[in-house]
Amino acid sequence: MQRQADVALRKYYISVAKLALFILSSNILFIILHRQKETAMLQDPLISIITVTYNAEATVAATMQSVASQSFDDYEHIVIDGVSTDRTLALVDELKTERTRVFSSPDHGIYDAMNKGLGSARGKYVVFLNAGDRFHSPDTLATVAEASTGKLSPGVIYGQTDLVDADGNFIAKRHLTAPEHLDFKSFRHGMLVCHQAFFVLRQIAPLYRMKWRYSADYDWCIRCLQHSRLNKYTGKVLVDYLLEGTTTQNRKASLKERFKIMSYYYGLIPTVLRHMAFVPRFIAARVREKMGKK
Repeated sequence: MQRQADVALRKYYISVAKLALFILSSNILFIILHRQKETAMLQDPLISIITVTYNAEATVAATMQSVASQSFDDYEHIVIDGVSTDRTLALVDELKTERTRVFSSPDHGIYDAMNKGLGSARGKYVVFLNAGDRFHSPDTLATVAEASTGKLSPGVIYGQTDLVDADGNFIAKRHLTAPEHLDFKSFRHGMLVCHQAFFVLRQIAPLYRMKWRYSADYDWCIRCLQHSRLNKYTGKVLVDYLLEGTTTQNRKASLKERFKIMSYYYGLIPTVLRHMAFVPRFIAARVREKMGKK
């Protein structure tokens, strides 16, 4: 009887020891996996998406949802807010994920806010996705990630752009088509690639020049291309750009700035001659516009 009791007691101790070992190993595994997740979150992502907002409650949700729905998850989403007075920040807080970082402070305009975004970015590539703009599909970042592979990292990865309304409905293709071959000289014909479809290697991305009020993005893209050794075309639509109305005054001011930027990089006389070639197309467009209103 004593021997049976000893055997039973030994089995009991062995069972307790096995249970304790199982619990201990499970806890250790949980800690290891948790730390691996934390480490992965601390590592620099492949892509930094920067969204600048100010009183954008009507448009920011679409952008946040577009980013969160991406199938590729090696990214960070940086929201730079200019101290919005509406529900922008509340919506951002509601829709943010563990990959979202939000900053809200006064700024000196959109390009100052973009510079803050560049200063906060940790990704290998940076792209600006304004409030209201969306990635064209859930696989957009996966497409960019695939294009980034190779012995030489592309300085610029780019694609096409569709124009959409506030509900995301297709309106038209962008009037300037992104070319299959892109280099510094390409932008002498204008901003051939939409800013939001222009992914740049962060190490070559300069700050925006604050002297340009309306066209600093055009100047920025040109300077990025100046320092890029390889530009890769994805062959796909990457961005749905929200088509919003701009005042005639701002449009004229933007065109004047772009003329100055073109002249600086590509020469005054070639720029003047190039703009003279634009005149017939401009007149034809205005005629079509007036006929359409009749």
